[in-house]
Amino acid sequence: MLDVMSYVEVLILSHLAKEPAHGYELRQRVEASSGFGLHNNALYPALRRFEEASAVTKTVEPQEGGRPPRHVYAITEVGRELLHDMLAELPVGQAGDEAEFLTRLGQFDLLTPAERCAVLDARLAALSARAAHLARLTEASQEHPWGAVVVGELARRTAAERGWLERLRALGGELPPPEGEPPRSEKGSQP
Repeated sequence: MLDVMSYVEVLILSHLAKEPAHGYELRQRVEASSGFGLHNNALYPALRRFEEASAVTKTVEPQEGGRPPRHVYAITEVGRELLHDMLAELPVGQAGDEAEFLTRLGQFDLLTPAERCAVLDARLAALSARAAHLARLTEASQEHPWGAVVVGELARRTAAERGWLERLRALGGELPPPEGEPPRSEKGSQP
């Protein structure tokens, strides 16, 4: 039932892990924190699947003024385990998807350094495959100047992301220092 999960489900559970919420409130939080639009036709079916899998509970909260009651969702221990598993595993089929990867990266504080490295490795493998594909397209696009421009830009972006992720990976899954500061291991040796 919950075999293939996406970044939408990760975001929903991660927000419920912070505190219970009703549907509209949850949608607003996801959108505000991620920039991803979350439509009701994605939110409520996901919540229903989580409820069926005992990952969330739903309670009815009465409202004043004759308004209909609202449903408040809370994560369970099963849901916390599911969230962890979803964050720690980046399947090959999802590793090439930017939203899937960035959603997991944004939740790295919930993972161990080894789990973070495994997610980084999966993304790096996907980027290596993309770079090889773009190299083949570069040769094929020589007769199409604007196509060559696009392929060149995609190759540049892929190389830039690979470099960034290789730097993160070299830190062994630890948080990088703020921009402009030396790595933590070098801080003590600064004058």
